[in-house]
Amino acid sequence: MQAQEPIALELIGLERSFGPVRALRGVSAELAGGLLHGLIGPDGAGKTTLLRVLVGLLKPGAGELKALKGGREMGLEQARAGMAYMPQSQNLYQDLSVSEHLDFFRDLYQLSRADFAQRRARLLAMTRLADFKDRPAGKLSGGMYKKLGLMLALLAEPQLLLLDEPTNGVDPISRREFWDLLYEQVAQGVTVVVSTAYMDEAERCGRVHLLMEGRLLASGEPRSLLLEHGVGHLDQLFSAEAAHAGG
Repeated sequence: MQAQEPIALELIGLERSFGPVRALRGVSAELAGGLLHGLIGPDGAGKTTLLRVLVGLLKPGAGELKALKGGREMGLEQARAGMAYMPQSQNLYQDLSVSEHLDFFRDLYQLSRADFAQRRARLLAMTRLADFKDRPAGKLSGGMYKKLGLMLALLAEPQLLLLDEPTNGVDPISRREFWDLLYEQVAQGVTVVVSTAYMDEAERCGRVHLLMEGRLLASGEPRSLLLEHGVGHLDQLFSAEAAHAGG
C-alpha cells in the first residue's frame, strides 16, 4: 500500500447521553491526519462511546463531527467509507481458521482475486501469522487473536483505523508487536485512533486526548504536555488534571 494523503477529524462539542448518564460532555478536539492518537482514560471515561460516535455506530446528541483531507472538508460518509473499527470485544468465529476468516472478509469487502492475494500475503507476513494460517481462531493465543482482528480490519486498506483497547489482556511482547504494526500503518498515511488505559502505551502516541467522565481534560503531544505541566509521566498528568477537573 502506497502512502496516501491522510484524513483528519474535527470534533466540535460532541455530546451523548444514555438516559440520565452523560457519556460525552462537550468533547472538542482535533485529530490530525496521519498521526497515532491515543484516547486515554479509566473505565467509564467515554472512550468507547466516542469511538462509536466517530465511526457512526452512535449519533451524537449534540455537537458536530467533520472530516478533512488536505485541509478541505470532505463528506463525513465518504470518510467513514474508508474507516475500519476494531471493537474491544471481538467475536471472531472460533472454528474458522485464520485463512478462512480472511476468505470470508474478502467476500464481504468484494476484493478482486489479485488484490486479495497481494494483501493476504502482506498481512500474514506483517503479523507473522503465516505459520498459523490453518489454526482455528479459538486456538490462537491472546496476542495472535488480536492480530487476526487487526488483519481483518486492514484487509480493506482503511484510511482511518479506530481501535478500542486493542491490547487489553495481551502479554507485553505481543503488545509491543501490535504497536509496531500500528506504526507501520501511520507510516503509510493512515490516521489511527486508539483507546487505552495503559499509560506506557499512551506515551507512544503522536497525540493524546485525556478523557474523564465524558470530559476532555487535555490534548497534545505527550512530551509537550509533560513539560507544560511539569510532570514526568502521563499518569501524573492525568491524576493532576482529573483532580483539577473535580474541583
